[in-house]
Amino acid sequence: MDKNERIKAIINNLRLKGAVSIKDLKKRLDVSEMTIRRDLSLLDKDNIVELIPGGAIFKAFDDSDREKYLITHEETVRTREKIRIGQNASTLIEPNDTIILDVGSTVEYVSKFIPENIPVTVLCYALNILVEVYRKKNCNPIFAGGYFHPNTMMFESPEGINLIKRTRADKAFVSAAGISDKLGVTCANPYEIETKKAIMNSAKTKILVADSSKFGKVKIAHFSELNAFDKLITDTDLPNDFQSILRELDIDVTLV
Repeated sequence: MDKNERIKAIINNLRLKGAVSIKDLKKRLDVSEMTIRRDLSLLDKDNIVELIPGGAIFKAFDDSDREKYLITHEETVRTREKIRIGQNASTLIEPNDTIILDVGSTVEYVSKFIPENIPVTVLCYALNILVEVYRKKNCNPIFAGGYFHPNTMMFESPEGINLIKRTRADKAFVSAAGISDKLGVTCANPYEIETKKAIMNSAKTKILVADSSKFGKVKIAHFSELNAFDKLITDTDLPNDFQSILRELDIDVTLV
């Protein structure tokens, strides 16, 4: 397990339990106590945890604290950016919204930061997203099931797609593996195409959430043109040429 995976595992344990012990993490992650202490020190530096003797507790934070939720280490830069994108995207969710959450690690961070205090209906079809939504007492989940794809944790079926088609949403948060101005928005797995097309057609506002490494890449499965999106949330490393292209397409862009 590399540092990126280890820190994500620690954060997931903190979110689930509220507190962690160094001894338990050492055993669970099969690393040295010194390694766990270094990881917790990084999280403490970013104001995510409060160190206590023998462990750490998860810090609660409100909207004014969201920008402090960072993991400051070069090896975890993609995780940092996905967290920031997810945090920002979650602020677009309003009380009584119906939203659709696509597959992907970036969308998972959107689900993690859905405000606890507002009622929201969430249509999803990925196991990791459902787990996050299920934990929130004011979330009403709608799950489109089907055949399970372990590589994306996605459930997919004609019945699930029909459920999506019958549902109307205020906002859809959509992921992508490749974004090109000429060849459109793509994903890595052909089985995702019909589901992604369905959510694009079922949502009033289409929001693309993707870190800057996805721009200029083209994957095998095309599901949308870039100009079909109303808003893009990405990180500040987005190339300048893409920023100009997005302005020309009249897409609202947020850099975090």
